Order: sequence, then structure tokens, then C-alpha cells
Amino acid sequence: MASHRRPKQPSRTRVTVLTATAAAAVALTSQAAHADPKPTKSEVKAKVDKLYHEAEVATEKANGAEEQQDKLKKQVDAIQDKVARGQEELNALRGELGSLATAQYRSGGLDPSVQLLLSSDPDDFLDQASALDQLTAKQAESLQKIQAKQRALAQQRQEAQSKLDDLADVRKTLSANKKKYQAKLADARALLNTLTVAERNKIAQEEQRASRDAGDRVELGNEVPASALGAAALSAAATQLGKPYVSGGTGPNSFDCSGLTQWAYAQAGVQLTRTTYTQINDGPRVGRSALKPGDLVFFNNTSHVGLYAGNNQILHAPKPGAVVRYESMDYMGTFQFGVRP
Repeated sequence: MASHRRPKQPSRTRVTVLTATAAAAVALTSQAAHADPKPTKSEVKAKVDKLYHEAEVATEKANGAEEQQDKLKKQVDAIQDKVARGQEELNALRGELGSLATAQYRSGGLDPSVQLLLSSDPDDFLDQASALDQLTAKQAESLQKIQAKQRALAQQRQEAQSKLDDLADVRKTLSANKKKYQAKLADARALLNTLTVAERNKIAQEEQRASRDAGDRVELGNEVPASALGAAALSAAATQLGKPYVSGGTGPNSFDCSGLTQWAYAQAGVQLTRTTYTQINDGPRVGRSALKPGDLVFFNNTSHVGLYAGNNQILHAPKPGAVVRYESMDYMGTFQFGVRP
């Protein structure tokens, strides 16, 4: 006789586990279906270039803070030297006043009428009395000089302290911008590391080819520089082709963008300021159609600068990982204006 026992029902725990496992599988399948695709080499390169631009902005701000720091330090040193000299003068005045006070005490310790009675020579007493009046006048003059010197020293010390406070603030700004620059570079490296070795090598080869082609094949035309100074600066910059971009570099071994333009014009005998944000004021501004070789050209909200070389080409220090090279203005981003030092 056949058995008709009912099949054993799965336990509640087993049902729960199976349900959870199924749900997780569905979720993973859904995530896989909706996961963002891996960025392409060109997308990564675009993001890296954007990070390099942001790093350059931080570099220029750091350069500005460093320049301001140097100026403030010189001002503080000059004020402190002035305070030290003033303190020596004050000490001398106090010594002079002490001598006068001693002389007054010695000559004026007795009442004048008593001195007259005791004096064997009235004429000699009158001479002494006259000298006493002069000492008193000199003493008053010395006191006035001391008071004036003390006021001046107090103002100078206050000015020095104010400059020191400014210097501390600028150093904080400098440190913050250097950290920001380093963070942007770290982000760029991390992005590049998402690519395969072959893709990274391809980007490096493209960068090297861009620098090599810019140096060997660029056509600058026959445009005439606006001045001998501009021609000399452009010629000097051309001797630095192939030098690496380094944040804060001012030559001669490496450059950042404003470091190259400052160095080039220094060879022509013109002292430009240190950063893009100040070099925009180092001469009259000119529009794109009026550019001449040697003019400074500014891009991307004045965060980048190069030298106009003619035929729509600029000579510049582009970005981290690149070298000083010629490049078409069409690939530089938003043109702002030119400046003619």
C-alpha cells in the first residue's frame, strides 16, 4: 500500500535566505545594468586637463601670495631697522637729558639768593645763573625730542605689528593654495591611473608629439613685433623650448606660465610682475586682431599667459607634464586680451 505522506515544507528561515539571495541577485543585476561605463581615454584626458587648469589657477594664486609675502617681509625688515635706529636715538636723548639734569642739580641745588650771598664774585654768580637758564632750556628741548621720538617709535612698532599680521595671513593663503595645487595634481594622477598602461602611454606619446611638432613645424609668418623689447622677449623665450613646466618655476631650468613671460621680458630689460593676475596691468591692453609678436596673451579668466609669436601661435609653458612650446591659440580656451609691456 503506497504511502501518502505530505511533502515537508521548507522552513521559514530557509525561505527568508532564499528570498534575500534572490533579491540581492536582482539588485546586483540592476546595478550592473545601470553602472556608469568606464570613461574613455579622451574623457579621462579632458578631465585631467581640467584638473591641470585648476591646479594652474592655484599656482598663480600661490605665486601672488609668495610675491606679497616677499614684499611684506622686506617692509617689516625696513620698519624694524628703523625702530632699532630710533631706539638708539632715544637712548642717546635720554642720556643727554640725564647729563643736563645732573648739571642742573649740581649748579642749581641752592637758592639763587643764598648763592649770591655766598659768592665771592657777584659777576661769576650772574654768569652761572645765565648758564642755568640755558641748561633748563636745553632740558626742555630734550624732553620734547624724547616725547616726539617715543610717539614715532610707538607708531612704527604698531605698523610693524600690522605688517607681521598681514604676513601671517599671506603665509596661510600661500600654504592653502599650495595644498590645493597638490590635491589637484593628485586627483589628476588618480584619474590617469584608471587607464590601462597602454592608454597612459598613448597620452604621453600624444603630449610628446604635440611638443615636438610645435617646435619643429610651427609656421610663425612674417608679422612685425610692436617693439624691440617685444622682439627680444620672444627671442629669449624661444631659447627655452623644451624646458619642463614646474609650478612656481621662474627659470632657467623650469617654468610655469607667468614665470616664463617674466623671465623672457627680464632678458629684454623689462621687469614684469610675478603672476598672471598682475601681469595684466603691466602694459596697455590690445585686442586679438591687434596682437603683435612679443605681446602677452591671456586666457581662461586670465589664469594663463603666454607670448604671442605670430600667425595665431603662442609660445608658453602649458601645464604639468608638458614643456615650453608653441601652440595654436585655437586650442587655448577662452582668449581674454593681450598686453603690450
